[in-house]
Amino acid sequence: MTLIKESKPNGLRGRKILWVTSIQGFFLFKPSLLEILEHLATRGHSVVLMAMWPKNSVRVKTAKMRIVSVPLRYVPLLSSVMYAIILWFFLPVYVIVSKPDFIMFEPDFTIFSSIPGLIVSRFSRVKFVLDVRSTPVDIGFLGLKQNLLFTASVLLAKKLFDGMTIITSLMQKEVCSKFNIDPNEVGVWTSGVSTKLFDPENCISDSKELKRKLGLTGKFVVFYHGAIGLTRGLTETIEGIRILSHKHPTIVFFLLGSGYNVTMRLIRDLIYKEGLQENVMIHDPVNQSEVPKFIGMSDICIVPLPDHPFWRSQSPLKLLEYLAMGKVVVLSAIPAHRVVIGKAKCGIYISSVKPIEIAKALEYAYSNKEALEGWGKMGRKIVEEEYTWEKVARDLEDYLLSIDNRAE
Repeated sequence: MTLIKESKPNGLRGRKILWVTSIQGFFLFKPSLLEILEHLATRGHSVVLMAMWPKNSVRVKTAKMRIVSVPLRYVPLLSSVMYAIILWFFLPVYVIVSKPDFIMFEPDFTIFSSIPGLIVSRFSRVKFVLDVRSTPVDIGFLGLKQNLLFTASVLLAKKLFDGMTIITSLMQKEVCSKFNIDPNEVGVWTSGVSTKLFDPENCISDSKELKRKLGLTGKFVVFYHGAIGLTRGLTETIEGIRILSHKHPTIVFFLLGSGYNVTMRLIRDLIYKEGLQENVMIHDPVNQSEVPKFIGMSDICIVPLPDHPFWRSQSPLKLLEYLAMGKVVVLSAIPAHRVVIGKAKCGIYISSVKPIEIAKALEYAYSNKEALEGWGKMGRKIVEEEYTWEKVARDLEDYLLSIDNRAE
């Protein structure tokens, strides 16, 4: 591990920002974190990311920000404990030597390593900020652990931190109400999307060739990518495909992603049981740069999240990526989706995630397939106006600078 002493960036608004994450190999799973940090750096801030890298994981290449890497071999629980211990001793030294303006934490075990740094920071101008991208969504033992860590993190931040940022205004209201926090002291920066990477004009030929290679030419492709889980409406979508399969055999549900082994086994068993091997395809995850051409080969996309409390206030990154690619999206009518799309034709709402409701929405899209391209252009416009990473970075920057102004 190396301690980096950065020079002050040019520009009157430049600030030093250290972002601490506990995600290992995070670049594979959190492209949004890379995007926001690189755009902050582009806006003249000196940005440093501290992360844990197992021995053989790929390194991130970036010229816009600096990285403090902790090369720990991955061992369940033990590597996390070791990382927390390193942070416990590292952060006070970092505060003294580098004199950052802000240190950002996520609501997990790393936040407890902030305590020595907080003590030292009382003699400096560094501000500590908790960033919340999601409330706990898992169930069972894992969900219980997430809830305990989340609650402890928010309570610690409420008592000792200088600020908090949250992914949506809906989640802001939820968290502030639950923990009795003044909403005016909490900033909001949503998910965003790279309109350069997710540009339908840039991958027309690649998407067409990919569709041919996958044997999907002439098929009506319904697309989903990301985590594959049992609480995301995917089994219901497969059942909806079964309802349509005899009437419209060319409709194919294409899933790009992965999940827990037991989940994938249940999904594959369902496909086999219903005889849908020709109508449902699962493809292993690909690098983020490859995702646009997969979206591009689809006719319509789907985000069938059930109307559960833990989904209502999210900001689904995949939804923004679909819209940026000019795709119409079949999606549940939860607040998180409505706040993005409203009444625009690029969204086809389902009243519930019952298979019959999903089937009706997909059949409606299929019967209007000639109009889908025109409807999808509305989604691209929404993204360009509200959800580019440039705008999202400005929102976060404005909040951080407001904390600075309050302290002066």
